[in-house]
Amino acid sequence: MCNFYSGPRQVSSYDYDLIVIGAGSGGVRAGRLAAELGAKVAIAEEYRVGGTCVIRGCVPKKLLVYGSRYASAFSDARGFGWSYDDLRFDWPTLIGNVHREVDRLNGVYTRTLEKAGVELHLTHAALEDKNTVKLANRDKPIHAKTILVATGGHPMIPRLPGAEHFISSNECFQLEHLPESIIIVGAGYISMEFASIFAGLGVHVTVLHRGDQVLRNFDVDLRDGLAEAMDKRGIDIRINTEIARVDKDGTGYRVHCKNGDSLHAGLVLAATGRVPNTMTLGLQKAGVELGWNGHVVVDEFSRSSVENVYAVGDVTDRVNLTPVAIHEATAFAETVFNDIATPVDHAMIATAVFSDPEIGTVGLSEEVAREMGHVVDIYKISFRPLKYTVAGRDEKMLMKLVVDMESDKVLGCHLLGPDAAEIVQMAAIALKMGATKAQFDATMALHPSAAEELVTLRHKWEAPAPMAGSDAAA
Repeated sequence: MCNFYSGPRQVSSYDYDLIVIGAGSGGVRAGRLAAELGAKVAIAEEYRVGGTCVIRGCVPKKLLVYGSRYASAFSDARGFGWSYDDLRFDWPTLIGNVHREVDRLNGVYTRTLEKAGVELHLTHAALEDKNTVKLANRDKPIHAKTILVATGGHPMIPRLPGAEHFISSNECFQLEHLPESIIIVGAGYISMEFASIFAGLGVHVTVLHRGDQVLRNFDVDLRDGLAEAMDKRGIDIRINTEIARVDKDGTGYRVHCKNGDSLHAGLVLAATGRVPNTMTLGLQKAGVELGWNGHVVVDEFSRSSVENVYAVGDVTDRVNLTPVAIHEATAFAETVFNDIATPVDHAMIATAVFSDPEIGTVGLSEEVAREMGHVVDIYKISFRPLKYTVAGRDEKMLMKLVVDMESDKVLGCHLLGPDAAEIVQMAAIALKMGATKAQFDATMALHPSAAEELVTLRHKWEAPAPMAGSDAAA
């Protein structure tokens, strides 16, 4: 693949070298880098600059996570000799401070575009053809040699009677006060994070999930470990439970399940996945191929079925994470505007679930490794972190390595417990480089730390032998 771009803008019939639709993390990065490489760039955003991550996703959510963990931290402090009286929590203070930080970041992102010389249009944009974009606030369309779609996704609301009563994760950041109870439908990472947030702030939480365990596609030990830990924290997780309808019920809502159960709560949150934002962009009119759920189908260079139309981030439904969108945007700019063909490698991406306890994971789960044909050795340990021994908290940390038996390469690293995300980011470097278990073993441990367990795991884990007379034994 070549001839993506021919250097700084030449005189042409186009208004811009690049029009970006969507000013989230991916769109902002692509627009800024292209402008710095000499392209004339415009970007259209119909909501606020910063996108889901900055405005109503990763950043404000992580701030709520921090806020929700103080109750446990104060409780732990008693074991270390601290005492306190009249401890109170004020939701308006927390959410107000979160909004102020979001406003600040919105300003930072906006100024970043302005400094790079990118023209910002705060309006809806849609394609009229492969080079023409119609802005909702302008009569005359604009034209570009290249168009990048970076519009992200939006929460999916289940289609069932009473669906209008659901809130999504978006509305969680706009609550004026906390409910006494909440029912969360779904058990993916968004559900697990908000379940932990609300429970940490004193809300009674019930999770309803139609599957057989939380966090589908994660390693089984992480799934089981998190479910057990959340149960100990008082979160009611009900698996194999499907919703039939939702009714308004006094000051709250009643959720009716297909198994006959009926539950009441002050709010009902749908955390059942996200859908790419492509419906109103005119993409099919321009000949852009869309996938099963409306995502833009792209190749390894993020190019769509139309040669000058590209897409990055969640709108492509590849790996829906903010750093991935940023990386894809950087590769796009290098490919198209710096004449360096840069495919995107989606292997070995570290992922965190900011639940309580926290998950950090990179590489293959044990199940996927076996499905791919690897013969694996499993190394894992469960222990109580040093801090919790004095605090008196009954909570374990889990560490697990999935190792290819033939090559000795570490295929997966999975953590559950305090600072799991911070630890796994560094482990991801080693796995990306193809580190072996022997190289982990040869690394000196940092003591005392939880992370040292990753380089001191010596004994392979063996599954317990089945009991005599069991089906497995037979």
